[in-house]
Amino acid sequence: MLEDLFTDLLVVLAYGGVGVVLMAIGYVLVDVATPGRLRDLIWTERNRNAALLLASNLAAVGIIVIAAITASADDPVDGLISAGAYGLLGLVIMAVSFLLLDAVTPGKLGELLVDVQPHPAVWVNAVVHLVTGGVIAAAIL
Repeated sequence: MLEDLFTDLLVVLAYGGVGVVLMAIGYVLVDVATPGRLRDLIWTERNRNAALLLASNLAAVGIIVIAAITASADDPVDGLISAGAYGLLGLVIMAVSFLLLDAVTPGKLGELLVDVQPHPAVWVNAVVHLVTGGVIAAAIL
């Protein structure tokens, strides 16, 4: 019984590690997409646009990791590999969707993210992130 608990704790720790690494990569991608430093925009300047985009990115990654865990409940190694692979794929798709949305809309989306006024384009991009996470999660399940 104690061995099972220890094993389960290690599996949870591993999944948590994969999730944190994927969210860190998502943070870096959003930071690259925004002019200025993301941490300053959100925590110092309290920029709602940047916070919304980052939050949607992190939530989408979480949705993907949750689906990978659920789909491979019987095989933790497979679940960890799936969570990492699908999580990275989701981040790539979110980055590509950001670039595509930026290409087909007026202005530069990165510059809108640093605007002090909330901008509807950021909400659109945030929904694209969440839907991307949901689509990948559905494909996993």
